Amino acid sequence: MEITSINNDLVKETVKLQQKKYRIESGKFLLEGNKGVTEAFNSGKVKIDYVFVLSEKSDKYSYLDCEIIKTNNAVLKKISTTDSAPEIVGVAYQPKNDFKLLEKSKKVVLLENISDAGNLGTIIRTASAFNIESIVLYGDTVDVYNPKCVRSSVGNLWKTNIITIKSIDDLKKYFSDFERVATLPKTQNSIWLNDWTPSEKVLVMFGSEADGLSENLINYATNNLTIEMNEKVESLNLSISVGLIMYKLGIK
Repeated sequence: MEITSINNDLVKETVKLQQKKYRIESGKFLLEGNKGVTEAFNSGKVKIDYVFVLSEKSDKYSYLDCEIIKTNNAVLKKISTTDSAPEIVGVAYQPKNDFKLLEKSKKVVLLENISDAGNLGTIIRTASAFNIESIVLYGDTVDVYNPKCVRSSVGNLWKTNIITIKSIDDLKKYFSDFERVATLPKTQNSIWLNDWTPSEKVLVMFGSEADGLSENLINYATNNLTIEMNEKVESLNLSISVGLIMYKLGIK
C-alpha cells in the first residue's frame, strides 16, 4: 500500500495517537524511528499493527510482520512528534501489565506522580541497565506510551516489567514482605545512600520533583533513604537521583 496525502483517513487516525486519550481508547501507541521500531519488534513482546515507511527505504523493513505503508516525508512529519521526520513510524499495541512477573521481582522501583515524560523514559532506560526487574507507576504518573517517553527510553521500554498501580491497598498485596524505602531529603531517621545495604527484596519509592512522596507512601515505608551531597545544592534532577540509587541496587 502507498499513502502520500496528509489528509488520508489512516494518517488522521495515526496522528490522534499523539494524544493520551486516543492511546487509551485504542490500546495503541506510536513507535518513531528505526531504533524504536526495530527494538520493539526484536523484543517479541510488542505486536506492531502497521508502519509508515519512506518509500525508498521500504525494502529495509520487509522483515516486519505487519502491514508496510510506503509514504513520503510530508506524511511522516505529520504523524511523528519529532522535529525532523524519521524514515519510519509504526503503530503498535500496548503490552499488557505482567503482574505475575511483578510477583517474582525482588528489585522494584516505584514512581509516584511523575509528570515529565523525558524523565520517565530516562529512568526506564537506566532501570534496564541496572537490572531492575519491575517499575511501578503509581498515582498520576505520565503515560508510559507518551511519544517522548518512548523515545527517551531508547528501545528499553520492553526490557523492564512496567506496571500501573493506582491504590495503596493494591501495593500492599505485592510488597508486604519487602523492605520499602522512601527517598527523602535528610531527616532525623533517614539512612545515607552510602551506608545503605538493600535487602534481598526491596521496593524503592520516588515522588515527583515538585512535591516529593505523598504522606501515604512515606507512612508505608519501612526505611527512609537520602543521597548525601554538599550543602550548596538543594536537590538533584529526579532521573539522576533514581539512577544513583538504582546503580546501588543493581550492583548488589
